Amino acid sequence: QVQLVESGGGLVQAGGSLRLSCAASGLRLRTYIVGWFRQAPGKEREFVAGINWWGTYTYYEDSVKGRFTISRDNAENTVYLQMNSLNPEDTAVYYCAGSPRGVSRESTIFTSWGQGTQVTVSS
Repeated sequence: QVQLVESGGGLVQAGGSLRLSCAASGLRLRTYIVGWFRQAPGKEREFVAGINWWGTYTYYEDSVKGRFTISRDNAENTVYLQMNSLNPEDTAVYYCAGSPRGVSRESTIFTSWGQGTQVTVSS
């Protein structure tokens, strides 16, 4: 059974940092593109960051560029999202997702999803 489990969310003040983790079981994460998405209350789920199989190519949504960093440790079957300089607009449930296809920002491409972790940034 394929499973992705996010962790590391929480409550942080504006300007603070959090590191999210996405641990995989039941699949070799190194064979998957991995993306982070987020969904704020009343809004659609949006792409945040993605990383290719080897971790040599990363791509980001414009509002998080320079603040968020996605990385992966294939030996640990885990992908990370380092989030710095957080602001209240970053408040959302964050999801990781895996795709056996090429890099993409489209959620429909991603076939395996975690249950999400809440990130709340106070002003």
